[in-house]
Amino acid sequence: MGKFPEENKPGYAVYSRRTLALYDALVLGFSNRFIWRCPSRHLIGHHVANLSARHLDIGVGTGFFLDKARFPAKSPQITLLDPNRECLESASERISRYKPKSVHADAMVPLPGALGHFDSIGLNYLLHCLPGSMARKSVVFDHLKPHLSEGGTVFGSTILQVANPRPLLASKLMSIYNARGVFANADDTLEALRAELSARFAEVSIEMIGCVALFTARFAKT
Repeated sequence: MGKFPEENKPGYAVYSRRTLALYDALVLGFSNRFIWRCPSRHLIGHHVANLSARHLDIGVGTGFFLDKARFPAKSPQITLLDPNRECLESASERISRYKPKSVHADAMVPLPGALGHFDSIGLNYLLHCLPGSMARKSVVFDHLKPHLSEGGTVFGSTILQVANPRPLLASKLMSIYNARGVFANADDTLEALRAELSARFAEVSIEMIGCVALFTARFAKT
């Protein structure tokens, strides 16, 4: 998978061809609706509202949302970036009609200088898989800012620890995932996410649906 920091691997090494084949049904279907209480239609709508014709997707999963969402152009320029080659191949195959470019890289380290600039950058279900505190994992925003066009949009979603009572299954599953290193969001809160985004962008919007934060950020601060 490339020589990336070892501490980052538990959050993405779990995704093999076998697990990706089950991902849409188990995570985006069952878990989103019944455990995280944020049906995937909300995430699709979030994509539709923020995708541009020149888009970078970081942490690509199976390519589900790029496949289901509508782009504002018939032939968008899409770049997929992920440290997991299986995810890159799966997502690239799924949206092959758009002829996406794939980049094998870890967003926790500075991104390749030749990556280019984008009008939208998506980070869907990425942050809760990254190691460390919200302050530490938010370095990804610092790494993507040089590749964001002026006035461009950063958007995504992440599963947070919420103040209001969570369903028992959500608490148990989150604990299991954190123990196994698949998640690293034991201390991720809405306040922490808002603080990190606001430190880097002039315009920040966050909507909570169940345990999921749907965020949008624009106008990067220098």
